[in-house]
Amino acid sequence: MRDFVDGTAFNAEQGNRARKLFAAVVLAALDDAIADDKKYGNGPEQIARWARSRDGREVLTCAGIDPNERVVSGLMEFVSKGVRTSVALSREESERRNAALLAEAAQAA
Repeated sequence: MRDFVDGTAFNAEQGNRARKLFAAVVLAALDDAIADDKKYGNGPEQIARWARSRDGREVLTCAGIDPNERVVSGLMEFVSKGVRTSVALSREESERRNAALLAEAAQAA
């Protein structure tokens, strides 16, 4: 029984690692589309074409994202804003941290 549990935990961990790897591919595709948007002005169309392609749908699925039209429109909107993924993620993280600090300060007072 213990071997089964260890094997299941290992498989789940491997699956999570693979999902993170595919999520990184999605972030790279977003960054490429943002660069295309700044250079050629066709970034949202590029990410939409990629997300609707067979390879794009497979990468999105492996990243744990349902490749439907709502997702495609969200990706297009993200690219049209022109904020790189690393900046967007770090800003989001810093806002979360600031909100947590404010909540702690309010509780302490």
